[in-house]
Amino acid sequence: MEQTCVTLANGIELDVVDEGPRDAPVLVFLHGFPENHRTWRHQIAHFSKQYRCIAPDQRGYAGSSKPQGVENYSPDKLIGDVFLLADALGVETFTIVGHDWGGAVAWGVALAGQNTRVTRAIIANAPHPAIFQKLLYTHPGQRESSQYIRGFRDPANDELIREHGITGILKQEVNWDRPGEMPVEERQRMLHEWEDRDACFGMINYYRASAMQVPTMDEPFELPADYSPPTLPKLTIPTLVVWAMDDLALPAENLEGLEEIIDPLTIVPVHGCGHFVTWEAPEAMIEAMETFLQS
Repeated sequence: MEQTCVTLANGIELDVVDEGPRDAPVLVFLHGFPENHRTWRHQIAHFSKQYRCIAPDQRGYAGSSKPQGVENYSPDKLIGDVFLLADALGVETFTIVGHDWGGAVAWGVALAGQNTRVTRAIIANAPHPAIFQKLLYTHPGQRESSQYIRGFRDPANDELIREHGITGILKQEVNWDRPGEMPVEERQRMLHEWEDRDACFGMINYYRASAMQVPTMDEPFELPADYSPPTLPKLTIPTLVVWAMDDLALPAENLEGLEEIIDPLTIVPVHGCGHFVTWEAPEAMIEAMETFLQS
């Protein structure tokens, strides 16, 4: 997959894969942490025969712009990049597709652009913001598997990142990574990208700029007295949620309650698969998307 550099109206430059017929319906693919556009390589190869497939390396990653400073990674800027990318490529309407952090951004894109520019949403193993925060307060398993976020946010780890990059902090903080599952050539590609320390801090800043609260394990497992759910609209465009059920970072309880805030909603569980469903179970992901897009 060849990439081109696209300059957005906000000055951010994104390396972008843009494959498929230019007059076809558009799928915009967003990758998550700590990957790049290639997490969607199997799906792009399949769908680019009949869809225009656009897949950026998001800001902070690979060859795209890596502004330093947490404020450059707030959700509004990440969401804005997607709409500005569509503008730059002459795309009026599109289906948004996202996994992990790309899924988190995709939720925001879908909510902001539903019924205007965003026609459908496809989310893979990325929790809805309204549900995830509640689970961080109340669900012991979700809170435990999210403690790494506290480590990512701790400035005391900045020197570790400067010295050893993302691999250093992953080894220290993460207990859900299964690097043996990734094809060797893909992991080598990412390890090369992670040599860029600006990219390392760009990736970490996704976590640091987020408003999500991750309590310690010794805090009560209950909603705080002053808790109020986020003021988000209901999502009313057709939405597919694909969930790998063996995800060690995001338990299946993240699916509970989605039907109350999304309509129409399709949920497809993928059993025997870990977090990176896009390439751990590519055919299952393709089949779910194919069925959904044809419905």
